[in-house]
Amino acid sequence: MSVAIVTDSNSGITQDEAGKLGLYVLPMPFTINGDTYYEDINLTQEQFYELLEDPEAEIHTSQPLPGDIMDLWDGLLQEYDEVVFIPMSSGLSGSFESAKVFAEDYDGRVQVVNNQRISVTQLISCLDAKKMAEDGHDAVYIKNRLEETKFDSNIFITVDTMKYLKKGGRVTPAAAAFAELLGIKPVLRIYGEKLDAFAKAHGMKNAKKVMIKAITDDLEKNYGGINPDNPNAWIGMAYTNNLPEAEEFRAEVEAAFPNYHIDMYPLSLSVSCHIGPGALAVTCEKILEDGINYGTRVQLQ
Repeated sequence: MSVAIVTDSNSGITQDEAGKLGLYVLPMPFTINGDTYYEDINLTQEQFYELLEDPEAEIHTSQPLPGDIMDLWDGLLQEYDEVVFIPMSSGLSGSFESAKVFAEDYDGRVQVVNNQRISVTQLISCLDAKKMAEDGHDAVYIKNRLEETKFDSNIFITVDTMKYLKKGGRVTPAAAAFAELLGIKPVLRIYGEKLDAFAKAHGMKNAKKVMIKAITDDLEKNYGGINPDNPNAWIGMAYTNNLPEAEEFRAEVEAAFPNYHIDMYPLSLSVSCHIGPGALAVTCEKILEDGINYGTRVQLQ
C-alpha cells in the first residue's frame, strides 16, 4: 500500500522543500490587481510583501480551483494507491469542505483530513502523516489519527501593526487606532478551528513574554511540564518578513525551553495577507507516538 501525502502552501512548505521531504504541495492562489498568482510558483515572498505594503494594490486570497486539486490527485493516483490531503483548518477557510466534496468521487482512495492546523502545526502533521505512510499505514488510519489529535496544538501570534486586522474586519477602525496610539500588541490564539483574541500587551517585548508564558502554561497543563530530557511536545516558531527580529525571539524561546528542538519558518503568504509584516508566532504541539521521531525532524531553515 503506497500513500501520497498532499498539503497546501498554508503549511509553509515550499515546492523545493516538498521535493526533499517526499511531500506534495498545492499552491494557494491570490488575486492581485485582478491577476491570479500562485504562492511559490509565480509569486515570491519578496514580491508579495512589496505588493502588500502598496496602498494601491488589491490583494485577495481564494480557494484552489477544483480542477487544480483533482488534477493533482489524479496524477498521484497513477503512482500511488491512495492520497491523504491535509488542507488548512476548516475554521479558517472553506478549502476543506470543498475538497471533501471532491473526494467523494474517488471511492475512498482520497482521504481529506480536518485536523484544524495551519503553518508550523500543519507542517508537523504532514511529516507525521509521511512517517505513518512509510510505516505501512493506509490513508484511513492516517486521517483518523490526525483528526483524533486535532486539539493537541496551540499557536500564539502577535502582530506589529493593526492595519491588516482592521482591513480584514477582525478589529474596528476605532479599536485599531486606540491600540496603535497606546502601543498595544494583541496576542491571538489559534486552537482547533478558532482564531481568537488571547491577550493584550504593551509593546512587542511584553507580547513575546505573554507568548512564552502561554506555551509554558500549555506544557504544564497538557504535556506534563517542561522536560528537556524527554520532551513530549514540539515547539515551533514562525514570522512574517522580519527574520532578524524573529531570530532574536528564537533566542528568547530557546532560553525558556532549553534543549527543545525549535524550528522556525516564514508564515505562508495567505496567512501573512491577514496579519501583515512584522508578526511573530510560537507554537506547541503534542508529539505522536507513531509520528516523526523527536530530534530527527528535517530542518528547513
